[in-house]
Parts: sequence; structure tokens; C-alpha cells
Amino acid sequence: MRTYNIRPLWRSTIGLDRVFDLVDAARRSAGEANYPPCNVERLSDDRYRISLALAGFSPDDIALTAEQNVLTVEGHKADNGQPKLLYRGISSRPFKRQFVLAAHVRVEGARFDNGLLQVELVREIPDAIKPRRIPIDNLSASDVQQIEREAA
Repeated sequence: MRTYNIRPLWRSTIGLDRVFDLVDAARRSAGEANYPPCNVERLSDDRYRISLALAGFSPDDIALTAEQNVLTVEGHKADNGQPKLLYRGISSRPFKRQFVLAAHVRVEGARFDNGLLQVELVREIPDAIKPRRIPIDNLSASDVQQIEREAA
């Protein structure tokens, strides 16, 4: 079975439309070429790194944009009268690569070194969402005796 029909799930679930949109987008993009090649690393619980191999490109040829929860990397090599090549083994075709970021993940920075673009990501969970410890009051023995006397 190569195709999945998720339409029946739309009528029986509420609030999961974003999940279905992500599944649908992943299914559509599965057939596309995966250029440029990349690695996604998990450095710690809240830190990530995306590394893209961009041989032949310079930092001026690359545009990195973060909008809402989508990180877009675009590259376009300017043709500056390059010499006539007998064989082109290093691709310099234009590309556009998008990464969907989870909630509360932001781009911390990017650097380009030796043909490798590295984008640093960090997940910052707001204090309102973080779990918090709730203190438990301890009843003293005198409070328990007083309650027992009132009940009797």
C-alpha cells in the first residue's frame, strides 16, 4: 500500500488539522529531490543543528529566512562569466529547502565554513508551559485532633 487516504480522519478528529497538514506536506515532498544534502543533529535536549553541504556557493549566494515556524534556505549562484567547463561535477543549481520548526524553536545563528552552512536552533519553553512543583501543606497533629473533636 503506497498511498494513504487521511480524509476519513478529518471528520472524526477535532484540533488535529495542523498534524494532518504536516503529514500531507511530508507526503508531497517525499518525491522531490533532496538537494542540497543536509544533516539534522540533536546536540542536547533543547539544542539542534542543521548542516547543509553547499560546495561552490558563497555566503552571498545564500538567503536564510525564518518566518513563523518555517526555516527557508535558498541559494542562487550568480553566473559571473565562469570559464567553459569540460565536466561539471559540483552542482550549482538554484535550490530552496524548507524546514518546519516545532513550537518554541528559534534560530540562534548561522555560519558558513568550508562549503558547509550550519544553522543553530534552540528550543525555549516559556515559563508558563514548564512543569512546576506544587508544595504540599503538612497538617500538624494538633490540627488533626481538633478536627476529630469537632466531628465527635
